[in-house]
Amino acid sequence: MHIGEKRLGTSEVTRDPQLPKEGAIPKQQPEDVEEGEVYEVGEIVTTTGDVDVVEEETHFTSASAHILIGEIMVCNQGLQKFKEDINDVEKRLNNIIDVLGRIENTPTFIKLFLFSPKF
Repeated sequence: MHIGEKRLGTSEVTRDPQLPKEGAIPKQQPEDVEEGEVYEVGEIVTTTGDVDVVEEETHFTSASAHILIGEIMVCNQGLQKFKEDINDVEKRLNNIIDVLGRIENTPTFIKLFLFSPKF
């Protein structure tokens, strides 16, 4: 990772030039670049998935960190709400299962109570 670069998720940064495809004409270095000097034609950045990549020249400030932290907090609140909703649904399903279990056993109880010999 380079200074000034922030990432969310995974990405791959490579400065090695890609081999030209067959039949492609490779870009030539300018004539004023001497042997041993570094001439950078560009930066190759490949990403996979939902990834935010900030260019190296962008400065990572406390303001941008504050914005990212705010976004994370909003996501966490959403996740917490989902967890609560899932727990509520689970409780309702358990109540329904309990009620259905009682209904299934209710006819047996009524039969025993109504039709049992009385003393």
